[in-house]
Amino acid sequence: MSKMKIRSPSRDTPADPKPVGSPIVTQDVKPQQVSEVNAVNAFIAKIKTLPPVIAEGRGRLIFAMDATMSRQPSWDMALSLQSGMFDAVREAGGLDVQLVYFRGASECKSSTWKSNAEDLARVMRQVNCEGGQTQIERVLIHAATEAREKRVNALVFVGDAVEEARVALAQRAGELALLGVPVFLFQEGRNPSVAATFETIARVTRGAACRFDAGSAQQLRDLLSAVAVYAAGGQAALKKLSAGPNGRQAQLMLTQMQGPRAPDSASRAKDSAPGAKDSATRAKDKGS
Repeated sequence: MSKMKIRSPSRDTPADPKPVGSPIVTQDVKPQQVSEVNAVNAFIAKIKTLPPVIAEGRGRLIFAMDATMSRQPSWDMALSLQSGMFDAVREAGGLDVQLVYFRGASECKSSTWKSNAEDLARVMRQVNCEGGQTQIERVLIHAATEAREKRVNALVFVGDAVEEARVALAQRAGELALLGVPVFLFQEGRNPSVAATFETIARVTRGAACRFDAGSAQQLRDLLSAVAVYAAGGQAALKKLSAGPNGRQAQLMLTQMQGPRAPDSASRAKDSAPGAKDSATRAKDKGS
């Protein structure tokens, strides 16, 4: 496993417990705080002005998981399903995957890049889940480090908890957005606070946040396949997958990534016509 730090992410050494100061914060920030909302909106506004980044060569996907004690069943399920990511991209193009996980008090590690399911499974089988707090910020920091070295097409994170300040995670997400790395967050369960944080990270990075039911192998398989297809072939490949028999999760991702549709020009013209609404109202009143 490699050391997760800013300058040498490929070394096979334990993770630095504090890669950039002390990013692990256990208290949460209330979502209604105005300063946080303004900061997130400012990031999104800036990102929307940036040109799209064109992917080159094989797709590169960082596959991150919460490996704290409660996650063992989901880890085992992901281990059995991860081959589907490689199977799903045969038509879209090649895929390289890097595993990242955190557990314990301060352990956060990354593997070398893997190009097939057997090698990735071999690494995952060596990991046992241990008690600890979430370290999502360190995952985001690591992804940004990798993206500065070489293009990363997507980061996917699977988890069920957030024990860090949302505003700090939004800031790290903004750094990934500027590097053109969308984050796809798959939430097991229905904790509303976790959902709100995942949705914030997804919006900032132009990714997607989706829930899956506890123990649902089919839902997680479809989610992982969809993000793998996107990493290898972009939105065009994801759109093609969404039209297939198992494309529901892909369609949900596309909808989030594309954002709300703007009103068409005819609707805008109708609504903005001077006095249009008042004239229609007066005509109706006159005729009655």
